[in-house]
Amino acid sequence: MIRQVLSAQASAGLDAWARLLHAHASTTRALSGSLLAEHGLTLKDYEALLRLARAEDGRMRRVDLAEDLMLTASGVTRLLDGLEAAGYVERASCSTDRRVVYAVITDLGRNKLEEASESHLAEVQALFDERFRPEELEQLAELLARLPGAADAVGEDCGP
Repeated sequence: MIRQVLSAQASAGLDAWARLLHAHASTTRALSGSLLAEHGLTLKDYEALLRLARAEDGRMRRVDLAEDLMLTASGVTRLLDGLEAAGYVERASCSTDRRVVYAVITDLGRNKLEEASESHLAEVQALFDERFRPEELEQLAELLARLPGAADAVGEDCGP
């Protein structure tokens, strides 16, 4: 009997895990595809511009941005190289420590973020509104907040 209960609990946990992974991958692919098609930005590009726009003076140390975006040093370099080539971000050095390099959002980057935010946030809202009632969304947010690293993530951080 205990074995059946444990198996049922494990099965429910594995089912939830598999659904979470598949939903994340599918949703990320769809939202990133829309952002790319409409605005030439990936979700990571958008998130980088958003974090820079919200940072003090529109600048962050590249290493801190990498950590916030959950990217490696080489991953954030590739990401920022593309944003720099588009004119959305520029590099700045630290006057007191030449080893420190900042990523700084440009006016063009702020304009691109503002432009992309309108359609992106509407698409995110529609994705959930089409599938969940308001009380279900509240419950879903509460449940997901229990997962590691999710408690501090709030939807208000999704727009500039």
